[in-house]
Amino acid sequence: MLSFLATWYLWIKAFHVMSVIAWMAGIFYLPRLFVYHVEGLKKVGVVPGSELDLLFQHQERLLLRAIMNPAMISTWVFGLLLVLTPGIVDWSSIWPWAKAAGVLGMTAFHHWLGLRRKDFAAGRNTRSGRTYRMMNELPTLLMIVIVLSVIVKF
Repeated sequence: MLSFLATWYLWIKAFHVMSVIAWMAGIFYLPRLFVYHVEGLKKVGVVPGSELDLLFQHQERLLLRAIMNPAMISTWVFGLLLVLTPGIVDWSSIWPWAKAAGVLGMTAFHHWLGLRRKDFAAGRNTRSGRTYRMMNELPTLLMIVIVLSVIVKF
């Protein structure tokens, strides 16, 4: 029934990889924007709703809505098509489960970033630049789990 996916496997895989690259670029950059937003406002003493605050909000909203959300969705769609391709995933191995856990963690982090963007938009961010710097390390750890799972297939 799903054997047609095998014919399109390399195309699906290529689009999956491109989607992941775009998603990861945003996942790495949005927390950094939050750091600049927090520290930029603190350095110049700008209040929420100012021109600088609105510029940061605009950049954060565009990054999330125009790049990260579509990239996450396409990553999931192409990834699920790969999972459904006959003979690709050995579910008796550990690697697909480790990858799935990493992808779920990355998705949860994506949504956490979306909530933080809403905090900035509402003028109620309470987190420091240091917090966003530390959180910026989480996707790196998840990426390591995901890539090692798929390449090494432990």
